[in-house]
Amino acid sequence: MTWEQEIVTKLGKNGIRELAAAFYRQVAGDDLLGPMYPTEELSQAETRLADFLCFRLAGDPTYLETRGHPRLRMRHFPFKIGIAERDRWILLMTNAMDEIGLHGKEREALEGFFAHTADFMRNQEEPAAGS
Repeated sequence: MTWEQEIVTKLGKNGIRELAAAFYRQVAGDDLLGPMYPTEELSQAETRLADFLCFRLAGDPTYLETRGHPRLRMRHFPFKIGIAERDRWILLMTNAMDEIGLHGKEREALEGFFAHTADFMRNQEEPAAGS
């Protein structure tokens, strides 16, 4: 069984959607990530994240049918995403995994996936140390 299949077996699509909801409940009040989302678009962003995760982990076609190819970097390019934004995103997702009670090897696999993906999304060069 792949790590994705193990996560889907443990959480199911409803659990994946709960993870996205737990994440976006934090985004609304976050001083760094919150301003990236107009309040009226938070529920749409939550749905998009849930659909993307269901696509990536479970092969559910909804994301592709409604949004097309993920093109994550392109879709996020209008937003400044540097180390601080990456780290905050990871923190909020870690809190979301805590909230839904995800532990064990499935959590470890998702932590690796989220860390890699969040770093890939960076589009801002950080100043050199001492600059």
